[in-house]
Amino acid sequence: MDEAVVKARKTALGIIHNIETVITGKQKSIELAVIGLISHGHLLIEDAPGVGKTILARSLARSVNCSFKRIQFTPDMLPGDITGVSIYNQKTSEFQFRPGPIMANMVLADEINRATPRVQSALLECMEERQISVDGMTYRMPSPFHVLATQNPIEFEGTFPLPETQLDRFLMRINLGYPSLEEEMEIMTRQQFIHPIEKIAPVADCEDLLDLQEFVKKIYVDPNIERYIAMLVESTRQSPSIYLGASPRGSLAMYRTVQARALLDGRDYVLPDDVKALAEPVLAHRLVLHSLDGSRDKSGRVQINEILAKVPVPGATP
Repeated sequence: MDEAVVKARKTALGIIHNIETVITGKQKSIELAVIGLISHGHLLIEDAPGVGKTILARSLARSVNCSFKRIQFTPDMLPGDITGVSIYNQKTSEFQFRPGPIMANMVLADEINRATPRVQSALLECMEERQISVDGMTYRMPSPFHVLATQNPIEFEGTFPLPETQLDRFLMRINLGYPSLEEEMEIMTRQQFIHPIEKIAPVADCEDLLDLQEFVKKIYVDPNIERYIAMLVESTRQSPSIYLGASPRGSLAMYRTVQARALLDGRDYVLPDDVKALAEPVLAHRLVLHSLDGSRDKSGRVQINEILAKVPVPGATP
């Protein structure tokens, strides 16, 4: 194994193991979260209340020693509440910009679907353009910049579903699920005196994260793997059950995340298994279906699994 790969993998695994000291029994979800982080993307954590969505986001942010802000979204918020405002200074007779909580390396957008479409639009610019516009002035976001958003898919009262354009900006959507009996007992034991989140310490810093994100880009992707990704995404546009398939942004998201997964596995090259493992979290939330029987999330996942079963894997016997 190449020495550079070993070093980068050690840093990424250190972040994963650090989060596992807080989150019990959710190794796959934690790995996906770290893959999203080192792939330079934003993450949407969607699940029922109380399963640890916010704790996962906070643990991820605390594991890298970057600036961190939390925004609790409510229906009465205004765009200026997250981007910041310009205030007139009587001494200097000038307007001074006071940045909002979005100006941080890691931003936890808690219950993002409680924000109004106006606020979601302001967040959309931050996520995609990595800049904000206030009173005609543009301000660049710090680097690195990541939005870790949570939402509850069960409760719809007082919520505003995320539009397709904003869902498409999230690199991945992941779920945690309920713990097993043994895991739930361990959770109670761990939190008898103090929550583990209070004791978690950083294991990396912003420079380590930026180095990881640059190193991921060097992981080799064979042209056959590129074709496999393109065929999967194209199949989402041709399926009769899917009204709107994944865009080229979905292909780019697949490309970068499979590189990150290969790194976590200690490889400097991508395998078809990396693509198959990440197709659901990367592509399912980007699909708009003709008929929504049950939850959209479940339907999207079913469609992706059906496409995976049909598209031939590179190098496999038909």
